[in-house]
Amino acid sequence: MIAKELITDSILPLKGSDTGAYALGLMDDYHLSHLPVVNDTELLGLISETDILGLNDFDEAIGNYNLTLNRAWVTEGLHIFEVIKAFSSRKLTLLPVLNDRNHYLGSITMANLVQHLSGIAAVDNPGGIIVLEVNNKDYLLTEIAGIVESNDAKVLSMYITSIPDSTLLEITLKINRIDIGPVLQTFFRYNYTVKASWSHEDAYHDGLQDRFDALMNYLNI
Repeated sequence: MIAKELITDSILPLKGSDTGAYALGLMDDYHLSHLPVVNDTELLGLISETDILGLNDFDEAIGNYNLTLNRAWVTEGLHIFEVIKAFSSRKLTLLPVLNDRNHYLGSITMANLVQHLSGIAAVDNPGGIIVLEVNNKDYLLTEIAGIVESNDAKVLSMYITSIPDSTLLEITLKINRIDIGPVLQTFFRYNYTVKASWSHEDAYHDGLQDRFDALMNYLNI
């Protein structure tokens, strides 16, 4: 998945003629702290809520102020992992996307990025989660996948975290089987350290209900 595919259609960019009050209203509507300022197809930069609150007159056009606009943006072909890195390093709620001619195509919001990440991580698929701890020299993806598949299951997603100040890796697996007991037993037989696991079907459905209730509460605000 690349940046162009992550663009949300709901974000209207600001123009230099827009007022600070209008910009703050849009930020409130979109639940964002940043918005792009665009002249036709040219990205002038990002303006933040802090920038606007520092203006002397909210009814004045934002283009009339000497603002140091954040020039953060990503190219349309950038991979989603690099987009995540850009969001993390710049502490932004929104990133503009430009094409190879530096024309503004649209923006990616943090909320939209998280939605796409949930699809990549298969978080909405029923199944169990297993966290393994292995030494980096002992890490074999083929062996781990083989253990899962030998128990009539598939790896839906996986990510690896390096444990600081050690040679250990933490491997998180999402598999398409809720009853993961046989998979765990096989990992134990192969002398893997199982750091944590979650698999109870009732807990899974409770989690779905909790997420739904939280969404409904949010929409009612």
